[in-house]
Amino acid sequence: MKLQKHLALLTLITLCGGAMLLKNENPFIKVNYPKTKKEPVQEIKFGKKINDPYRWLEQDTTKEVAAWVDEQIATTENYLQQIPYRSKIKSRLKEIFNFPKYGLWLKKGDYYFYNKNDGLQNLSVTYYQKGRDAQAEIFLDPNTLSTDGTVTAGLGSFSHDNQLVTLFINKAGSDWQQIQVMDVMTKKNIGDTLDWVKFSGAAWHGDGFYYSRYDKPAGSILSNTNEYHKVYFHKLGTKQNQDELVFEEKEFPKRYYSAQVTDDERFLIVSSAQGTDGNELWVKNLINGESGFRKIVPGFTYNYDVIDNSGESLLVLTNHGADNQRVVLIDPNHSAPESWKTIVPEKDMLLQSVSTGGGKLFVFYLKNASTLVHQYRYDGTFEREVTLPGIGSVSGFQGSKKDKSLFFGFTSFNTPYEIYEYDLVKQSNTLIQKTELKFDASEFVTEQKFYTSKDGTKVPVFITHKKGITLNGTNPCMLYGYGGFNIALSPSFSASNILFLENGGISVVANLRGGNEYGEVWHRGGMLLNKQNVFDDFIAAAEYLIREKYTSADKLAIYGRSNGGLLVGAVMTQRPDLFRVALPTVGVLDMLRYHKFTVGWGWAVEYGNPDEEKYFNYLLSYSPLHNVKNNVSYPSTMIITADHDDRVVPAHSFKFGATLQELYKGNNPMLLRIEKNAGHGSGGAGSLSKIIEQETDRWSFVFYNLGMTY
Repeated sequence: MKLQKHLALLTLITLCGGAMLLKNENPFIKVNYPKTKKEPVQEIKFGKKINDPYRWLEQDTTKEVAAWVDEQIATTENYLQQIPYRSKIKSRLKEIFNFPKYGLWLKKGDYYFYNKNDGLQNLSVTYYQKGRDAQAEIFLDPNTLSTDGTVTAGLGSFSHDNQLVTLFINKAGSDWQQIQVMDVMTKKNIGDTLDWVKFSGAAWHGDGFYYSRYDKPAGSILSNTNEYHKVYFHKLGTKQNQDELVFEEKEFPKRYYSAQVTDDERFLIVSSAQGTDGNELWVKNLINGESGFRKIVPGFTYNYDVIDNSGESLLVLTNHGADNQRVVLIDPNHSAPESWKTIVPEKDMLLQSVSTGGGKLFVFYLKNASTLVHQYRYDGTFEREVTLPGIGSVSGFQGSKKDKSLFFGFTSFNTPYEIYEYDLVKQSNTLIQKTELKFDASEFVTEQKFYTSKDGTKVPVFITHKKGITLNGTNPCMLYGYGGFNIALSPSFSASNILFLENGGISVVANLRGGNEYGEVWHRGGMLLNKQNVFDDFIAAAEYLIREKYTSADKLAIYGRSNGGLLVGAVMTQRPDLFRVALPTVGVLDMLRYHKFTVGWGWAVEYGNPDEEKYFNYLLSYSPLHNVKNNVSYPSTMIITADHDDRVVPAHSFKFGATLQELYKGNNPMLLRIEKNAGHGSGGAGSLSKIIEQETDRWSFVFYNLGMTY
């Protein structure tokens, strides 16, 4: 759609069926909310009375909760059906999403593997070809496993001879997985099936592989606490009940364990973690017949990721002694920190990750939230900075030590994911797969700005909009953030955002504290008793956008997923005057009980344990559920969740939504959009058809409540 410039201050009219931006003059849609039962549940904790009248909504297996969910779905659907251009938005989104989408290439033996979605397939198909320029064939099509894309399947790891590969199967978006094994030559399942797998890989060794799993849970498999993670060895051709228990710590039921085997099959490494930050390493030498494991680095203050081994020593990426991370060489026989050898020293920018291929180390740095890649030898000799297509985000550079070329993917806010081949000898890049879609990136611009947060901290923000847009405070704006768990928001392309951008919208991504855009200092600045900094950063971003006349409070929507859903819930209850629309998606919204479901206990290292008084009081101060007040004008809100989300269980959203519907007395809608047979991924959607449906509803809600028409 082509935007026509207009001189009027209060309107921006787009051609070809575009949007007309006015004051919020869309007709008011009345909502009749379902009546939600309240029960007198009260706890006294650290001297404070905590009422929890909707705790019964945590029981996801009851018919009563199922009936309530159906009523909420019907209420939201009734509202959305009254938005006159909802079907047009869906048609445009289908056009936008209908383009070939490619995944990163991977070379295994004589074969090249990659994922491709032809356009509107629910799930991407895995292709393979024997030789670089051979004809591609379908290797795995997960669309054949279900009619609606609710059963997914993806390749795991390959055996060391590249003859076998593990498949990881998920149903209805749950984190629970089933491992199967496929023969690469025949494309047939060889019959090995492993259940109750969660947060695991498959580390091959000899005639089998190591993996992690839980015992079958008692009660609800979607909400009950997961405990006693263990590492097993599965020998090919045997039943799961014959698997050898390799590693467990019975005295620590709430820890995660992951297994890794080095490429030369010399070392088995088990990483133990008691949450999402910090771990310790246990090592067993598989060649010299070592009987047990040795703890080579204790936990859980720092992070340690084994990259590979160099002979008898391990290359490890760590933030021990380096807030921006470094690569060190650790001899398991002399593993005290004073014996480590630094291979890649810490720099003034975050060392984000390390890949290996062609006998080289590819070190990914984050500079002002964008990727740089440096190439090193295993001994730490710097060879070159890899030339990248532009400023954006990069993944890949993985392969065997013998490979002469490697593949990487590149994306930015204006560039869909593209695949390049990097020639190690020529040190050159070749574009091999370019994404074509109905979008002219040259019409849009992305700028990185810096604003000042409440305590004086400078925070970066990416702002994308149509070129030549007039900054007069009337533009609709979507502000997105995350701010937690050491995760950076680097530039990436969103097909869904095209709809908003081409209709005069401004898309904004704020790089809040709590992420790792500037290393561990940035992370610590937004975790535990510093979590309020994250909310202050987000509020300051909104104030900056309003002050600089990108938008106004009446034209500003906020959106976040998971920990970002907590972010949206917290700021909309702290500063409801600042936003017109709020979209807390699969969010952590009950900060006093988050640790009681599935693996929520693992987030205590990020949020603090609500069973400890100092953290309880701090969590209570910002917990979205506990800070909804009577007679406050909250933004138009659509809470998005899914009934099979077993990471952030939907009870968070259910209770928050019921509370808003009870206490808010104004005209703004307080809706719950609940996706069935979907989980935490893709913000509560799963297959592409579900994603398009969710994005249709999200943008319809945003357009309507920002006073836009389509």
